[in-house]
Amino acid sequence: MTVILIDGPSGSGKTDLASRLRDGWVGDDRPTVVHLDDIYPGWDGLDAASEAVTEHLLLPLRAGRPGRWRRHDWQTGRPAEWHGVDPRHPLVIEGCGALSRANAALADLSIWVEADDAVRKARALQRDGELYAREWDRWEAQWQRFVRRESPRQLALLVVPT
Repeated sequence: MTVILIDGPSGSGKTDLASRLRDGWVGDDRPTVVHLDDIYPGWDGLDAASEAVTEHLLLPLRAGRPGRWRRHDWQTGRPAEWHGVDPRHPLVIEGCGALSRANAALADLSIWVEADDAVRKARALQRDGELYAREWDRWEAQWQRFVRRESPRQLALLVVPT
């Protein structure tokens, strides 16, 4: 099984890169893409989602067992259904917090996506609107703590400027 992690700050282009990887994959076995936006348990959930990737996806998959992830229902603020991930298929995990030291050790390829701060903020707010505008500083502070602790850019095997 091939595991690719894509990380970088909000609005840098991670989701677009993951989609291009999936759509351009050669062969019949296109990868499953897991978006951490679907897993974060709320606006303070970056670390929890990163740890869930390790515990529920990467460790089981590397042991040859199915992995799984639990969707967070942003409308209700509660955990929702579980989704299975087949260990026989390639996997791309994208999102802020995907590239921790623990996750990098279990991946085949780690990618850091970066963009100018003003560009990425404009992209993120255009994509997610007023709700994210209110939460931007809260999310950014959490992201910066993760970056200081995990140094994801240094863990990346490939850096992609957008």
